[in-house]
Amino acid sequence: MTGAEQERFLAPHPAPSGRALLAPRPSRVVIKAVNWLGDLVMSLPAMRAVRRAFASAHLAVLVKKELAGFFEGADWLDEVIPYSLGSGLAGLGARFRIIAELRSRGFDLAVVMPNSFDSALWVAAAGIARRAGYIADLRGPMLTHKAAPPADALDGHQVHYWLAMVRETLGIQGDPDDFAIRPAPASLERMTAWLGERRKRPGAPLVALAPAAAYGPAKEWPAAKFAALVDLLESEFGAQAVLVGAPSERPRCEQVAAMSRAGAIVAAGETSVAELVATLSLARAFAGNDSGAMHIAGALGTPTVAIFGSTNPNRTGPLGPRTRVIWHRLECSPCLARTCRFGHYNCLVRVQPDEVIESLRALGAFA
Repeated sequence: MTGAEQERFLAPHPAPSGRALLAPRPSRVVIKAVNWLGDLVMSLPAMRAVRRAFASAHLAVLVKKELAGFFEGADWLDEVIPYSLGSGLAGLGARFRIIAELRSRGFDLAVVMPNSFDSALWVAAAGIARRAGYIADLRGPMLTHKAAPPADALDGHQVHYWLAMVRETLGIQGDPDDFAIRPAPASLERMTAWLGERRKRPGAPLVALAPAAAYGPAKEWPAAKFAALVDLLESEFGAQAVLVGAPSERPRCEQVAAMSRAGAIVAAGETSVAELVATLSLARAFAGNDSGAMHIAGALGTPTVAIFGSTNPNRTGPLGPRTRVIWHRLECSPCLARTCRFGHYNCLVRVQPDEVIESLRALGAFA
């Protein structure tokens, strides 16, 4: 994707005129955050727009426990409320506890980012007087400030989806470029020490790679290609690779490390989300699949090369000025499928390690 194409799909959409902000202004606001790491990055401009609109209000975010570290050190938030869900009776009890937590805090506005029935039910059952979100999943009666996604929310980059939601429901204007993040100092200190103990050459540049993707194999560049990239990074730049991902993605990362001659540090499964952010901030560059790590790297300003297969970078590409997408758009792309219906995965197989290297050069990652 060229720089001009990226500017076009990131361009803000015109906002409606004459819409007044919520009155009376809320004093205690909770945002129910989305449920995937990459979506957290893409919804960040909308969340920060809520912060700016209600600057004097107490602002909390309700978020899955495993994602709470994303907000570690976020000084624009007053409170992070983590939660966990289970199944069966345990899950039912967890939902009652969430409702009780919300009720106890006396919120007077809830901004519901996910489209799930559950998320709207929780804030309604908690007695929060004003509840904003998209109409979806039969939850319209549980929302007081609601809208269907407008056409401009469904075109272009996903960042506009949540910006349009706060605009249409609450009259809040946001900035699609307001997504920059930074690591928490404590996590940065921990990961500096952790990586220092494992680096073969302390002065060598570190490159983070994300070889896996939760969505499925149609988003995963072949492991052998990642292994070849690990070796090219060492031979071309003297760089050492660190492989990042979730605990479930560790076997694939170990496979890539074992297949390469140079070897790599395997961090998958060893880091919290906050420590992942710190790791990606310490890297000279990032390359990987369409994943949460990709979105974080772009938002940190780390030179980021994203490899796309079945998904559409015009919709979910990395944000940031130091990003580049490699997408071999075939006649069947984007199919948005988890697995290739033809069985060949050519949209990914045809991407070569040299392309990633050249993209990193173009971004000035090793200048």
